[in-house]
Amino acid sequence: MDDYAVRAEGLEKRYGDKRALDGFDLVVRRGTVHGLLGPNGAGKTTAVRILSTLIRPDGGQAMVAGLDIARRPHEVRARIGLTGQYAAVDEVLTGRQNLEMFGRLFHLGGRRARRRATELLERFDLAAAADKGVGEYSGGMRRRLDLAASMILAPDVLFLDEPTTGLDPRGRGEVWDAVRALVADGTTVLLTTQYLEEADRLASRVTVIDQGRAIADDTPDGLKKTIGGDLIEVIVTEVADLPAVAAVIERVSDGEPETDEVERRVHAPVVDRIAALTEVARTVQDAGIAVEDIGVRRPSLDDVFLQLTGHRTTVEEALR
Repeated sequence: MDDYAVRAEGLEKRYGDKRALDGFDLVVRRGTVHGLLGPNGAGKTTAVRILSTLIRPDGGQAMVAGLDIARRPHEVRARIGLTGQYAAVDEVLTGRQNLEMFGRLFHLGGRRARRRATELLERFDLAAAADKGVGEYSGGMRRRLDLAASMILAPDVLFLDEPTTGLDPRGRGEVWDAVRALVADGTTVLLTTQYLEEADRLASRVTVIDQGRAIADDTPDGLKKTIGGDLIEVIVTEVADLPAVAAVIERVSDGEPETDEVERRVHAPVVDRIAALTEVARTVQDAGIAVEDIGVRRPSLDDVFLQLTGHRTTVEEALR
């Protein structure tokens, strides 16, 4: 059996003069969470819509669950699940009624639909709220119910398109736990997200897409290593002190310091994190420069994303 649940090669999709996908390649190993990161308009959702057979590509080919999406789309649909950016459950019905309805829509029959609904309510920790109207559910509970609905037929591959959009940290944590449980049961998950922490927590491998092409593919740690090791970072109180701090950091760094006047921050890669931190802290203090924060940190996926695409994700920009 092929080790990969998803294989895409040279996918293309055009909308008028715009190329949404421009030779997009992707491989997703079975039984894993694979993150697909990219800015708005990069082609993430288009890729998911093609792989889930909702739209046809203009070029290229892809296999999902061992089946050609162009030649055998109906069989592909029987083996996949899809959860979009917003929960697609009925708020008037109870959680149990929603799942039973989806079961009937998938032609399970009344008895099997009821049995499957009970199984999924238990798996997604919704049994206690099973007979409450979904309108009374929290955002995280609705999202878990939406995930449960996509699992009615226990799909081989589940596509999650920004599943935690709009959720608070608790709700995101609940969805993350549910995704981990799905993978533990053997489901392969392709996750598109703009929450870099989400990809870091869940994905064993990440593909970065920009302008319709895959521009990087590696483990989260592998991507971080591409921009170096530890980073020393100083945030000053006064913008006027940035050049002096940059000069101090340059003496101990393993690369050219980068300065951000908006955030009043200077950072640079270092080899000996303890020695660098001690030297910079002592020199800055002796010079009487006021700082708000100083420390050494590991590179994040945000640093990778910024270096690869030239800008932050939409989510990160909104938080600045």
